[in-house]
Amino acid sequence: MSEEGFWWYITLEGQDGNEEDLSALADLSGSIGSEIMELPGGIALKAYFRSTRDLGFWIGRVQDVITPWPGVRIVDMGRIENRQWHTAWKDAFPPLGVGGRFVVMAPWHKGKEPEGRTPLYIYPGSAFGTGYHESTQIALELLEHTVKPGMKVIDVGTGSGILAVASIRMGASGVIATDNDPAIIPEIRENLRLNGIPEGAVDIRTGDLLEGIHGKADLVCANIVFDPLVSMIPEIPVLLTEEGLAVFSGLTLKERDRFLEMLPLGGLTPTREIRKGDWWGVASSRKAGVVDSGE
Repeated sequence: MSEEGFWWYITLEGQDGNEEDLSALADLSGSIGSEIMELPGGIALKAYFRSTRDLGFWIGRVQDVITPWPGVRIVDMGRIENRQWHTAWKDAFPPLGVGGRFVVMAPWHKGKEPEGRTPLYIYPGSAFGTGYHESTQIALELLEHTVKPGMKVIDVGTGSGILAVASIRMGASGVIATDNDPAIIPEIRENLRLNGIPEGAVDIRTGDLLEGIHGKADLVCANIVFDPLVSMIPEIPVLLTEEGLAVFSGLTLKERDRFLEMLPLGGLTPTREIRKGDWWGVASSRKAGVVDSGE
């Protein structure tokens, strides 16, 4: 909640039965909370957004993520006054265990780290990747099985920087983190500071996908959406070492088969798949291996 004492809201309408899809789309757009409302013959979801950005910014974010979903549309928008939500909204971000290693924590929960878990401190802002969306959880679980100490990592569409943070916490020697939105760079820097990441360990860049990135990396990871992920695949071999790995998330189960058909364009073979709800992700290697299906 911002100091102005209000939130923006945007209401989405969809077909009955796609509550999870609407909630996921709200998360992807940067919503800090939402609620489902039943309608005759369908459902609506009211998504809330921080007032540190103007309403037009959030409408643009929502329109971007709902474009591939023809059954979803914006039906209402406006502002809602503070009802002591300036503190209550924080309850929507409790510590969250992810995989067998991580716990995602908002900074106000510092000191409550569960024993045996590596904390990832992420401030819930306008950048995607708080850790509470299934696609981010999939990406983190895949990284848990792929990042090894000393690796050089490229994080494409870094958002909040959570995958870069996780990579460094697992021993990566350095990360190039790139995003096409320069406005979120202060959020990334703040999350790096919260996690005690040394200056220079993460090279933050603004650009479109892999544009302008040169040299070799041991791992490329991206938690974005189908079209940009597919467009990256042919470029990945140029950037990966001979035994390099790539992790892709932000995909739906419906997109799984089409995406797997594209992996050979980058000389990649799937090695591990993870599904959470309607979301899916895959780790892949330049060396052929056996596919391990996760949950």
